[in-house]
Amino acid sequence: MPNIKVFGGSSHPELTKLICARLGLEPGRVITKKFSNRETSVEINESVRGEDVFIVQSGCGEINDNLMELLIMINACKIASASRVTAVIPCFPYARQDRKDKSRAPISAKLVANMLSVSGADHIITMDLHASQIQGFFDIPVDNLFAEPAVIRWISLHIQDYKNAVIVSPDAGGAKRVTSIADRLNIDFALIHKERKRASEIDSMVLVGDVKNRIAILVDDMADTCGTFECASQKLLNAGASKIYAICSHGIFSGPAISRINNSPFEAVVVTNTIPQDENMKNSNKVQ
Repeated sequence: MPNIKVFGGSSHPELTKLICARLGLEPGRVITKKFSNRETSVEINESVRGEDVFIVQSGCGEINDNLMELLIMINACKIASASRVTAVIPCFPYARQDRKDKSRAPISAKLVANMLSVSGADHIITMDLHASQIQGFFDIPVDNLFAEPAVIRWISLHIQDYKNAVIVSPDAGGAKRVTSIADRLNIDFALIHKERKRASEIDSMVLVGDVKNRIAILVDDMADTCGTFECASQKLLNAGASKIYAICSHGIFSGPAISRINNSPFEAVVVTNTIPQDENMKNSNKVQ
């Protein structure tokens, strides 16, 4: 592959290695470190002049540090005369702050989009954006990839009686996602309507659809504290579901998430590798 360089930030080095192995390339040489006052330092240790540069950095771990590191890496490559710089951001940071839902609330996802553009990014590749309209925050091309083909493959390979399953969305926002997967698998779907008191705290849930004596597969774009998954699994259990699985693209699993998963009725909680999962898989045998 002529003129392609792939650099990885410090958020998910394993993913950078996997991408480079698939492309048959060596990862670009870059040194990222912190000064004693916690400022981020980046050194690009090879020429990028005239090259098509891809920088892989996911919105996970120390999110603010990793975002700043990505901006500095983009800028370093741009002022070193790279012909094009693509930011590969599997899990987009601040994606949940995508609208003004109350007075004086910030639209932080738009701010992140502006920062990426100003730093010199020519193109963004991300995956399963929390809200598709975030693509409209950019004046540069955005490719929003979908985990759907991998989700469908996992269901058909690992759930034997999947024809007797129901794909369930844990909120109204994911209805489009579950209907698409259910149509591709030619099975039924259901919906849970939830109301929140405040962020990360659910007030009530209502199940719309029939899951009695059937396998329920919860599908969402991200799982953070897993409060929604926990409440939804109890709702499905009470409605007579025989087995319950959860599948999500971005397994953030912060705070009490892992203990909630371990104490939940899930057979498995399946995630993609947009965020490193080694530690979570050690702490829970349900995370795959």
